[in-house]
Parts: sequence; structure tokens; C-alpha cells
Amino acid sequence: MLEQFVQERGFKIASYYRENISGTKLDRLELRRLLMDSHHNDILLVEQIDRLTHLINSDWMTLKKQIEQHELRVVSLDVPTSWLALSEKVSSPTDPITRAVITAINSMLIDLMAAMSHKDWLSRRQRQKQGIERAHSLGKYRDKQADHERHQKVLYYRQVMKLSIRETAEATGYSCSQIRRI
Repeated sequence: MLEQFVQERGFKIASYYRENISGTKLDRLELRRLLMDSHHNDILLVEQIDRLTHLINSDWMTLKKQIEQHELRVVSLDVPTSWLALSEKVSSPTDPITRAVITAINSMLIDLMAAMSHKDWLSRRQRQKQGIERAHSLGKYRDKQADHERHQKVLYYRQVMKLSIRETAEATGYSCSQIRRI
């Protein structure tokens, strides 16, 4: 969707930043890298604001300030007024009134979308919790079951073979954190 969006407008994507970390976390490696790689007036293009944030308001304001300090313009496919940031006329300093109005409108809409994103995340978590509680009460929900075979394998390497956590991880193919948990 992003590639089609920029191609239709005659632009190119300079770089991609993908991460598999919750948008509820402010400290995200790829987001930090994106900010450090950015240049004045670059576009931070996202499919939807919720792909950028599920942060609580105070953390969103911190991230927003970081984006502003790096002088990025946020363009989101789900905020059509943000698309005007791609227009040289609007982003040009020769038209400061239009730019100020568009910037204020986009800022408000993006803040609103960020707040709604967090609210949606909270609602989904609450519904999930309610569903699990209901399934528990009906006897239909079983917590994640331990893999006893895996545990025995780890215990064998740790207790019988006397391997370190790292050696056990290498021998079993499990991560060090999994070995510690077991």
C-alpha cells in the first residue's frame, strides 16, 4: 500500500524500518534508528497511525516531540490531510499561513488518531481478558501447557551434563532466556 501510494504521487521510499515490537513501547530500536537516520523535512510515512503508536498520551507526546526535533513530517494513509505534506506548495516556507494551518490540522488529527489507537489497544486487551475469564469459568480455557519433553532435555544438559546456560542453549537450539525460565 505504501509503495503504491508513493508511486502514484511520483515519489520514492528512501528506506524501510520494520520492527516486531509493541507500539505501546516508547523505546524501540528501529524507531530510534529511523529518527537518527532522518534528515530535515523528511517524510515519516506510515500505513496507519496505529502502526506508529499505541502509546499512552504522555509517551505519545514524548515521541511526537522527538519527531518534531528531527523535523520529520508524518504522512499517514489513514489521515488524508497529512498527504498535503507531500505538496511543495504547502510545505514551502513561502506560504507560512497555509503551512501553519495545515500543520495544526494534521497535528490535531494525528494526536486524535494516536489517542484512539491507544484506546483501541486497551479495549482489545480488556475484551481478551474478559474472554479468557469467561472461558476459565466454563472450563474451556487451559493455560499454556508446559512442554515436559523440552524441560527434560534442558534439565538433562544442565544437571547431568553440567553445561552452562549458553552451552545448553547451543545444544538444544533454545534461547538463553528459555533455558533460564525452564
